[in-house]
Amino acid sequence: MKRKLLIEKRDNRIRTYFIEDGDIVEIHSASASPSEADRHRLGDIYIGKVSNIVPNIGAAFIEIEKGVNCYYDMKDVKSAIFTHKSGNKQLCIGDELVVQISREAIKTKAPTVTGNLSFTGRYAVLTHGNTRIGVSSKIPKSLREEYKRELAGLQNDDFGLIVRTNAKDAPFEDVLEEINALKDEYYSLVRTAETRVCFSCLKSAPPSYIADLKNVYMDGMEAIIIGDHDLYTRIHMFFQAELPEKLDLLELYDNPSFPLDKLYSTQTALDKALMERAWLKTGGYLIIQPTEALTVIDVNSGKNTSKLDSEDGAMKVNLEAAREAARQIRLRNLSGIILVDFINLNRDENTHRLLHEFRYYLSKDPIQTTLVDMTTLGLVEVTRKKVRRPLHEEERLK
Repeated sequence: MKRKLLIEKRDNRIRTYFIEDGDIVEIHSASASPSEADRHRLGDIYIGKVSNIVPNIGAAFIEIEKGVNCYYDMKDVKSAIFTHKSGNKQLCIGDELVVQISREAIKTKAPTVTGNLSFTGRYAVLTHGNTRIGVSSKIPKSLREEYKRELAGLQNDDFGLIVRTNAKDAPFEDVLEEINALKDEYYSLVRTAETRVCFSCLKSAPPSYIADLKNVYMDGMEAIIIGDHDLYTRIHMFFQAELPEKLDLLELYDNPSFPLDKLYSTQTALDKALMERAWLKTGGYLIIQPTEALTVIDVNSGKNTSKLDSEDGAMKVNLEAAREAARQIRLRNLSGIILVDFINLNRDENTHRLLHEFRYYLSKDPIQTTLVDMTTLGLVEVTRKKVRRPLHEEERLK
């Protein structure tokens, strides 16, 4: 697969466009000058204080600074790193502990924090709270088994490791060197936490566009094109420090007479990704409606009414809709519960085929996406891991 990244700064937003085989498949958007309320980034690590415990929902609320309360799942307590205990119970109001932002604030929902810290590198992730050694399922099976054998000696009670897809083509020595650096960072942070006061920020996550560069698959990457000189300078410095072997991928595009958004039609792609309606080649279309609780995607036959009464006609629209729904979910960064209302089918074999195809398209998403089942009402249930705000919410924060 041929890949490109476009990064542009426009309208006080920094937008990253992921291109695969010529198509824009993801759009990430962030403020170029974050507000006070938006400065707590995914991955930031703090010493927080327990402000409230709600046993009936198995949760606590932890302040990471005065007035900023975050949701905390009580299941994380067993691996918590406390810097101050206020009582003998497993978790008490007033306890101070190390937490990491695992989900940004979304609409009216507070940020989510966890005591299971993650330290992410290019090739591996060190996980406090999960001591398993795992390898990405996208790495060939023979290489997965080899990694598990080679890393078995690192098994311990403090942390686990996940070998990322990017390690597929990397020398083992490079992966091991990064793992040792992550170990040093982890133990250093734990030691530092013992000497710091409540609300201290122990680690600041990089800006989202830098995080995108750390997480993107470099396999097949042809170019990272940056349409702003200051951004180019910052990204160049990051690559010099973290990915010097990939410096030749960076390109500065600064043609004012024909800017990046005109060259790659990024504004058109953004506008379409924010529309309620997404058209299908068959003449049908999707209606995509996010709500507070979930997102609904309705499949309509549209102009394709000639064969609507036939099973084959409905199936043709549904199969294209499955492919396009999976594409739109990733493109728009939709997450949580997603319900898809396909056109009704009469034959069970067609329903099974539709679900099989839809599951296949969803599996291409780098973020964990699961087709749960079809309800008795014929609605297909999908869940996608919530990490960042969806695109429509990010754009609303202008």
